[in-house]
Amino acid sequence: MSRTFPRIGHGIDVHRFGDGDHVTLGGVRIPHEQGLVAHSDGDVVLHALCDAILGALALGDIGQHFPDTDAAYSGADSRQLLRHVVGLMRAQGFVLGNADITVLAERPKLAPHVVLMRERIAADAGVAADAVSVKATTTEKLGFVGRREGIEAHAVVMLLPV
Repeated sequence: MSRTFPRIGHGIDVHRFGDGDHVTLGGVRIPHEQGLVAHSDGDVVLHALCDAILGALALGDIGQHFPDTDAAYSGADSRQLLRHVVGLMRAQGFVLGNADITVLAERPKLAPHVVLMRERIAADAGVAADAVSVKATTTEKLGFVGRREGIEAHAVVMLLPV
């Protein structure tokens, strides 16, 4: 892999709502009247971020590295998955320059949790919190997010050669 230039990656993840009393987003447990249906903890923020990093490295996607057919990842903490992906990134000779993450959700309201999300992501990625942006928006009641059927997240990363 060429280590002479920065790499850009983009990731998207979606999970639908189901039974539960919380969602986990950006490594933060947030009380909610529903949970997210997933093989792991359903953290769409960290899944999108992992996919963005893996994409920048041309190493496939999160499903290839942590398949939902493997019982070892049932209920997995996505922060552990992120730390593994960060290890792959470092092994390829890169560090995270910055990450820009957007969460699409009508509920729960995420503004009170954004600072802690940024801090946890930064800690797991080994960067300062100001290298991680987390923003939340609604879809103005349009689509599956607007109908409160699930949550979607997008992540863009810049990886820098060391």
